[in-house]
Amino acid sequence: MLELFTQTDKKLIPTLPRYTFSGRIIVVQSESEAERAVRYLRTCPLLGIDTETRPSFRRGTTHQVALLQVAGGDLCFLFRLNFMGFPDCLAQLLEDENLCKVGLSLKDDFHQLSQRLPDFTPRGCIDLQQMAAAMGIEDMSLAKLFANFFRRRISKTAQLTNWEADILDEKQRLYAATDADACIRLYERMVQLQASHDFVLLPAPPKPEPPESAAPMASSALRATTKTRKTATKRTSKATTSPSRSKKKSSTTAKSKTTARKRTTSRRQSPKDAPTL
Repeated sequence: MLELFTQTDKKLIPTLPRYTFSGRIIVVQSESEAERAVRYLRTCPLLGIDTETRPSFRRGTTHQVALLQVAGGDLCFLFRLNFMGFPDCLAQLLEDENLCKVGLSLKDDFHQLSQRLPDFTPRGCIDLQQMAAAMGIEDMSLAKLFANFFRRRISKTAQLTNWEADILDEKQRLYAATDADACIRLYERMVQLQASHDFVLLPAPPKPEPPESAAPMASSALRATTKTRKTATKRTSKATTSPSRSKKKSSTTAKSKTTARKRTTSRRQSPKDAPTL
């Protein structure tokens, strides 16, 4: 039985093994290439979709969707909308209610896509966030959902890169394809678990336990710190009391010198010590 959590600790995600798309990635930059890609995608029973937009680091500056990635089977197509616009064949694919398409936070993606094609009306789409909420899960990001359902992590390091670059590097291509493919994997897992009820929902994941050697080291460090503090306290105490001791010592020395002088003077004035004439 799979243990699912309502919330996923993001600190646990980096400790999980990484998941990446292992199929073929095809970059599409022209309408003719898009038509060939759409013909293949229409033969797939399930499609995973996602979008990427060039990040803006200036207030008031925004960009249109630069990339639409669609995964199907062992292929993922990266449609570079900033080069070719939003071709009709691609819009018709997303508007076909007979084709099942899954994604995450699709409302936001479609809102951004509508800026390129105002009359765009997607159909046949399923949002994974709604499915996750129906199962009692609260953390809805793709990385947290994938970690929750598969105990694998998805790297997000390429998210804030320039998606309008002349050429997408390998890191960007793999990131985009992995996100689209992960939506398919999540949908299939959610449908399976909802049908079998073979999962239990827990409030939060367990925190990682420290290594066995960590406890002795922490104890030694604590003892060393305590010893250092005690030594520092003693030194401070000595430094505080030393002036008064010095004063007492100086006073005693002065008294001794005065007594010695008196004795010397009395000896000089004694008749016994005077020479005989």
